[in-house]
Formats: sequence, structure tokens, C-alpha cells
Amino acid sequence: MTQTRDPITRFEGPAVALARDNIDTDQIIPARFLKTTSRTGLGASLFADWRMEADLTPRPGFILNSPAALGAAVLVAGWNFGCGSSREHAPWALADFGFRAVIAASFADIFRQNALKNGLLPIQLSPSIHAGLLSRVEAEPGAIVAVDLEKQVVTLPGGETSAFTIDPFARACLLAGVDEIGYVLRQSDAIARFEVARGLAAPHRR
Repeated sequence: MTQTRDPITRFEGPAVALARDNIDTDQIIPARFLKTTSRTGLGASLFADWRMEADLTPRPGFILNSPAALGAAVLVAGWNFGCGSSREHAPWALADFGFRAVIAASFADIFRQNALKNGLLPIQLSPSIHAGLLSRVEAEPGAIVAVDLEKQVVTLPGGETSAFTIDPFARACLLAGVDEIGYVLRQSDAIARFEVARGLAAPHRR
């Protein structure tokens, strides 16, 4: 099934930091919440084991329970974000919470691909720039970060800019607000013309 979503072109918003390395998908969205196939509602269970006490009350001091996390558009994390098992529920939960991008020093490959396919932008910055951003946002939760996908540039809270790379096809899908199937369906006229031309050029068969 194809899905449409809001295109990502340029946005800016508050950022919050989770200064941990090797954050795995079972921490992003614990396995007990994977029974649903809906993309909505999972934000409430994002980082559930870190956010909640045993009695399900919010854990004081965890960044996503702070006022700065309300309306946050960017999560800044450490190295190897999204490692562990493959589950699309991880980017679903991050997006449902409100994040449009995750900035990290590195990503697990499967998480990166799942994120790109589900409208969440994973941005990898150089170690030095990432370290400075992580330190800044950790000290100043809610600091504004701007992301320009068209130019592939991040504007940091101090006004500095940093370029990032992204797979060209994934970028095209995110800019158009479609998934892979939706992208192909948008080419239906061109595909039909190609098929007609190929049929005319092919030798006739009895």
C-alpha cells in the first residue's frame, strides 16, 4: 500500500538531545508495543522504558518528559543510532512523537533505510560538528535547528551551517512526500509511453 505524507523541503524547530551511543530499536520502541500495524499512537510509547517508571508515571529528568520536548522537531543522539533488530515501528514512533529528523554521528544501516522509507530524515554529521551540536543542545534544550533538504544543509543554533549527504532517490521521495510505490505511480504516464514505444519497436509475434 502506498502512503502520502507531508513533503520535507525546509523546516526549523526545537531540538532535544539524547546523549547516548548505541541506542537500539528495542529502546526506541520496546517489543511489547509492536502488535499494532498503525503508524499513529506509537509516539506515546517512544523510549517507554526510559520515560516511564514501573507504575507508568513519567520519569523525572528524562528529556522527552521536559517542556523543551513539546513540539521538538529534531532529536540529536550519539553514535550508532537505531542499532539492533529491524522494525519500522522505530521511525513510526519517532515521527508520531513529532520528530522530523534525527541527527547523529552515525546510524545503523537498517534503521537509516527504514527511516527514509517512512518520512523521517536521518542526518549524519561529521564527528566534530556533531559533538558541538550535541553539547549545545544538551546544555540548551529547545535550541532551534533548521534543516534544508533541498540544499542538504543543516543550520545549527549558533548560525553555523553543515552539509549532509543523502541517497538521491530517498531525497526525491521525501521532497515529494511519497513512498517508493507512490513515486513509481507518479511516473505512470511515462511508463505507459515507454511500454507503447517498446511494443511498436518489438518484432511482431504470431
